Amino acid sequence: MLRSSSGAALNFGEALGTTTTRDFIHKMTIVLKELKETRVSLKILEYVNYGDSQHRNDLLAESDELSAISAKMILNKKRQSNTPRK
Repeated sequence: MLRSSSGAALNFGEALGTTTTRDFIHKMTIVLKELKETRVSLKILEYVNYGDSQHRNDLLAESDELSAISAKMILNKKRQSNTPRK
């Protein structure tokens, strides 16, 4: 879980430094993948009842929010790239 969650943060940093729309979308897709991996890890911890349930729920909520934000960023960038320039 540490790898996937830190991987999401590191790839987000890389996405911010990209020079092309295509590269940005690619990096953000990796961010979304890593966040989904983190969510699965948290669900496994929930299933085995590991740790504080409130803390797990907070982390799950945060993971879901970051996933939604990342997905929206990808969709917005795709829409921008398909909009004809004047």
